[in-house]
Amino acid sequence: MQRREFLTTVAVIGAATAHPPTLAAAQSQPKVQRKGRLKQALFRQVFGQTTLSFDEQCQVAADLGCVGFDLVGPTDWPTMKKYGLVPTMAGAGPVTFPDGVIHKEVHDQLEPRMKAFIDQCAEGGATKIITVGGQRKGMSYAEGADNAVAFFNRIKSYAESKRVTICLENMNSRYPDNVLGRPDQICDHAAWGFEVCKRVGSPSIKMLFDIYHAQVMDGNVCDTIKDNLPWIAHFHTAGVPGRHELDDTQELNYRFVAKTIVDLGFTGFVAHEYRPTPGKDPMEVLRRTLDLMDV
Repeated sequence: MQRREFLTTVAVIGAATAHPPTLAAAQSQPKVQRKGRLKQALFRQVFGQTTLSFDEQCQVAADLGCVGFDLVGPTDWPTMKKYGLVPTMAGAGPVTFPDGVIHKEVHDQLEPRMKAFIDQCAEGGATKIITVGGQRKGMSYAEGADNAVAFFNRIKSYAESKRVTICLENMNSRYPDNVLGRPDQICDHAAWGFEVCKRVGSPSIKMLFDIYHAQVMDGNVCDTIKDNLPWIAHFHTAGVPGRHELDDTQELNYRFVAKTIVDLGFTGFVAHEYRPTPGKDPMEVLRRTLDLMDV
């Protein structure tokens, strides 16, 4: 069987099995030339329950005008490079959800491991690293902020020397299921994270502003972005409610959000973290999402 015949067969089978993404379906459309004002990246989960290999996902992403993927491990960075993509956000490395950066008892062991991870990212072309505050476990917001500032002060000069930015993510504590929210995380209001970044005062310590989480906890998304843009290095998107696709089934006007971001002169990455609603065609959802944000 020739490759074209095989891909056609796969596409037909896929159409009959609840729209699983296929490479044939993606290749049926011409390569997209984006406006380039907003640099859009993906999470692998936007492909839903897929049979696509990561290599094929990279091909689709490149054809659709994306710039890379968030939270893909170093072993897959060469695959992205093959398609002209970049690791737009590295994982948290040695930082964990329970401890994060607010628990002083882990700082001594965390510092050398974090510096080693910064080295790995710098060598692999990942200029941003996600990090988390950590679970409060009864700690006050004020004490947590002091501890976070103390840790970031220990690593900021090293990150600056490697031209790597550590990005503290805001989350929501409203949903305790680790799918829609993150229970007990101290950075459950973006304002806490912005204050920490301001106190550290480093170009290598900034915020990953998760629009979904911010909307769940506080709303007022666009004004918050306007007021704090110097401290934002990266964005994540997903629909509210449900953390699904960015369409008219959710309450945020992402077209307006995208315009706000680009009109402010933001030059970083916006990564889509939504989960396609079961029963919808993930490839069609992805195309619509990228078109919506291409302002």
